Amino acid sequence: MIALVEERQARLGIAPLCAALGLARATFYRRRGGPPPGPVARPPRRPPVQALTPAERTGVLALLHEDRFVDRPPAQVWAQVLDAGQVPPCSIRTMYRVLAAHAEVRERRDQLRHPVYRKPELLATGPNQVWSWDITKLLGPVTWTYYYLYVLLDIFSRYVVGWLLARQESAALAKVLITEHADRGPSMTSQPVALLLATLGVVPSHSRPHVSNDNPFSEAQFKTLKYQPDFPDRFGAYEDAETFGQRFFPWYNREHRHGALGLMTPHDIHYGLAAAKWQQRAEVLRAAYHAHPERFPRGVPVPPPLPTAAWINKPLASPALLVPEGAGA
Repeated sequence: MIALVEERQARLGIAPLCAALGLARATFYRRRGGPPPGPVARPPRRPPVQALTPAERTGVLALLHEDRFVDRPPAQVWAQVLDAGQVPPCSIRTMYRVLAAHAEVRERRDQLRHPVYRKPELLATGPNQVWSWDITKLLGPVTWTYYYLYVLLDIFSRYVVGWLLARQESAALAKVLITEHADRGPSMTSQPVALLLATLGVVPSHSRPHVSNDNPFSEAQFKTLKYQPDFPDRFGAYEDAETFGQRFFPWYNREHRHGALGLMTPHDIHYGLAAAKWQQRAEVLRAAYHAHPERFPRGVPVPPPLPTAAWINKPLASPALLVPEGAGA
């Protein structure tokens, strides 16, 4: 049986022969010394009997190209030919195959092609180099009522340069806050704001649609705002929201110790007070070490490092900074 399978395997295949002879393929391979090293040559597949000839396929294509059918899908062509008392030359699916063979099958409707937005890459090595702004909604007293909080932030120091609260989002209000990095909302991309920035010599940069990573500093600041213990589910009135902002932003700038700033406040970094405060912290820690060195097995402790740069979408090929950019608030 082994010899019979070996003799006829090229024409019929090993698996069908073994099945017909009741021989396990494992037994066949074991006795002949394993499976063949390469794929078994199979005879070329014969075309189906019902397949169209090249001349018939040309006729189908010519039918689909007729003026009355040139803008119709194959199903409509097939039905109209049948309604005219003629036999369609082929099935609807075959008409699609003929069209596909000539690269004539595509989405018939005009599709919206979204532009490719350039990823903004911005670097700040000091205050007042790159500002970021955004707008967040604060829930009003009832459903579908909102107050719009505009916040302008320095990405290096995290200092809130300016903020305002409004009952609506508009380009006129956006002109109050000058930005170098903006979101892609309607008021951000409006012509009046763009003209204002050009007049002041500010180079604007827009984040990509639906990409929060392009505006991470504003997004993180809004999270700090909304995770405050006294942040309400809803504000009872416009005045309540305004009072909250008047209380929150001074605290954020002058008292909030930011993790990415070496636990300094945004005010310290923005106004150049951080280096002196860092030295003061280092002296306190050094004195603590000298008083109780056994408590510091790793040697003299030092305060967290101060920031040296703040990136929005730092390029991968950029040289490594001396101190990595911190994260979190």
